[in-house]
Amino acid sequence: MFRTPASLFRVLAIAEAVSWTLLIVGLILRATAGLAIATTVGGSIHGFVFLSYGATAVLVALNNRWRPWPTVVAIVSAIVPYATVPAELWLARTGRLAGGWRTEAVDAAGDLWYDGLLRWFLRRPWVLAVLIAVAVAAIFTALLVIGPPAVGEPVRSSPRQWLHQSADMPVTPRDVAPDAAST
Repeated sequence: MFRTPASLFRVLAIAEAVSWTLLIVGLILRATAGLAIATTVGGSIHGFVFLSYGATAVLVALNNRWRPWPTVVAIVSAIVPYATVPAELWLARTGRLAGGWRTEAVDAAGDLWYDGLLRWFLRRPWVLAVLIAVAVAAIFTALLVIGPPAVGEPVRSSPRQWLHQSADMPVTPRDVAPDAAST
């Protein structure tokens, strides 16, 4: 299915744009209809696709030997809604997505330190896919445990206060910072 870096990158760039749409629709539904679950579902899908796109950008950058600037553009484009599609078009137009997977050694003198390991994984795409999926799932799970950004919420001053707030339990006065207790 993904016989070239360009095809894999294009699919993930489009998937990232679609996941932005799901997240934005979820935010609108939460704000207008009170459906908080829409944001949870859209945000979870977007988060997983975001991490998958980032992993794909790194893989393609290593395979195609991009310099730092195109790599940064590819990764940062996932942060701006819908920017992955123009980034993919720019990378394709400038020839950075051209060529195939580097499964064979071409010039041993020109090999970079990671080329041997990259070739080994590219010759075993299922192993690479499982490794990337496990890494993305682990990062995704860690981010879920950490929780969403606390926009507009009071800063949790202690682990005990954080535990109480995350369990929807009342916070005792001694868990409140001294300056907050006086107000």
